[in-house]
Amino acid sequence: MLVGLALVVLALVMRSASLNRHVRGRLATSAFAFAAYAVMAAARNELQLSPSLQEQLGFAQPLVLSFGLITAITALLINPWRIDRLPDRFPTIVQDTIVIALFAIAATLILQDKIFATTAVGAVVIGFALQDTLGNLFAGLAVQIEKPFRVGQWVNIAGKDGMVTEVTWRATKIRTKMGNFVIVPNSALARDTITNYSEPTDETRIEVEIAASYDAAPNDVKHVILEAIKDEPLILKTHPPEVLLTEFSESSITYRVRTWTREFALDEIIRDHIRSAVYYAFRRNGIVIPFPMQVQLFKEDVVARVLDPVAAGTALASVSIFSALSDEQRAELARITRMGLYAAHETVVRRGEPGSSMFIVARGAVSVTLEPGGAEVARLGPGNFFGEMSLLTGEPRSATVAAVTDSELLEITAESFRRFVLDNPAVVDQITAKVAARSAELHERRVSDAAAAVATDTSQTFLGRVRRFLRVGVN
Repeated sequence: MLVGLALVVLALVMRSASLNRHVRGRLATSAFAFAAYAVMAAARNELQLSPSLQEQLGFAQPLVLSFGLITAITALLINPWRIDRLPDRFPTIVQDTIVIALFAIAATLILQDKIFATTAVGAVVIGFALQDTLGNLFAGLAVQIEKPFRVGQWVNIAGKDGMVTEVTWRATKIRTKMGNFVIVPNSALARDTITNYSEPTDETRIEVEIAASYDAAPNDVKHVILEAIKDEPLILKTHPPEVLLTEFSESSITYRVRTWTREFALDEIIRDHIRSAVYYAFRRNGIVIPFPMQVQLFKEDVVARVLDPVAAGTALASVSIFSALSDEQRAELARITRMGLYAAHETVVRRGEPGSSMFIVARGAVSVTLEPGGAEVARLGPGNFFGEMSLLTGEPRSATVAAVTDSELLEITAESFRRFVLDNPAVVDQITAKVAARSAELHERRVSDAAAAVATDTSQTFLGRVRRFLRVGVN
């Protein structure tokens, strides 16, 4: 009895010293077992019991004592005392199994002949009746010990992609991307191949195949694709995207875009963003995504869809800096412009980047923002323009401009504009005067730093900068 009471006190003292809730619970169980042991000892010594009851208590005492000791020792040896967590390799299910196994060994040694009489028959009956349950149990133990995956990780089990939500004695539960629960028996895990998308790191490669016409040079296609997806926020910047030519098919060249992400659950959204960005980039650069072979496609039709001269001329007519041009001059300028289709929220130009072209909004709308901060300072609709300083002087972009909705923008490059002004020298003075007046107006509104810089120039100084950049009238 004294031994039992001493063990109760010791278990309670160690329980109060531990910060681990699991250890505290196991020690409380052990203290209860030790108390039961002390009560049994007191009953055998102090009470007049029948011989049969005395014998039964004699067998029960060591069993209760061994259970309390095994529970306490297992909890103290496996779990951290001062940290409230379970070891990765020894979750509750594993610790319970260790306690049960050790207690079974202890009971066998204590009871010996009494337990052996029923063990053989009982083992056969239990083995046949619970073979599936036991298979799931041992497989679950193996999963908990080996840790091929953890709760919260994305895996492929039994051909299903999903996030592990729970591992029980019987089964592992995963939630698919569609929000459905798939319950896989643990015994199936031992026979199946498991793919863990979150180990050894949570970085996952996403691949997208894209077809392009044979008319487009592979290096040009690769450059356009990489430029189109460089600003995609879901793609890791630590692993630069790759574009590989994978196949010469019957009607197209197939390219494989390889990117990396940490958002495995968003793989379909990432593929959508890549395909959408490439579509708009291909449209702007005249790269054709081939139609099925049953469709007869004429190259003239593609050019007409990419650039509509009538629409370009209409857009130029509404631009204030070109208002002094004649109809013939505007028609000639329209022929050297390029029509580009930009997706909603796609960046057209970024502040600080080198530039040598201007843009005119033909359809849709764009947002002008200043960085850092990204505060919107203007929203431009059809007939508005931006980037004229880069066209005329080659200055870096003074603001970041992004499409608000799907927008068609006319782009006039410096080289094309130079050829135009060589044929029409007088338009340089006309356009420069309009741009200088607009820059002065923008300076008064304090829209951009670049406008402020131009406003400090005299008209003649500004005209000289334009002529030097375009190499017009300069010896």
